[in-house]
Amino acid sequence: MIPSYDKVLDGVGPRLRSARQRRELTLGEVSTATGISVSTLSRLESGQRRPNLELLLPLAQLFRTPLEELIGAPSTGDPRIHLRPVSHSGATVIPLTRRPGGVQAFKMVLPGRVGSEAPNLQVHEGYDWVYILNGRLRLVLGDEDFVLVPGEAAEFDTHTPHWFASADEHPVELLSLFGHQGERMHVRAKPRA
Repeated sequence: MIPSYDKVLDGVGPRLRSARQRRELTLGEVSTATGISVSTLSRLESGQRRPNLELLLPLAQLFRTPLEELIGAPSTGDPRIHLRPVSHSGATVIPLTRRPGGVQAFKMVLPGRVGSEAPNLQVHEGYDWVYILNGRLRLVLGDEDFVLVPGEAAEFDTHTPHWFASADEHPVELLSLFGHQGERMHVRAKPRA
């Protein structure tokens, strides 16, 4: 079911206000940066003025927010549309797969650590495979403590007590493939002739 345009447009004002407040900007600062008058911005945020592309494009650019997020566009189901990242405790997790069940792929960006954080080992159902893209990852598996660098990978049964975070003060980027118990990553390469 396609939502009515009126309902979609009614939600734009609160999203604009929220995006402005997240960036800690006043209406005057937004006006100066975009060339849109303070009164027009105020009417947009209060829902007294309908948004158009001429107004929304500079606001999306200033707020560094995708236009579809500002207008609350419904999900298209198009695989070319990126899934939304989730942030928690400074870490960002970006889902890379859409289908439920089976192996799930994620890109993760973990913040650099300040001070020495004691590992909080976890166990759960599943099997994990991680590949380091950038930075250094500290991975604790049971009694073993590893530091992985770009290009290195690790795979482990998540019944093994485990924990991972940046190994130093710099962020670390990694790919993670997570599957149900018994689903393992199978790496095959054709030998060179």
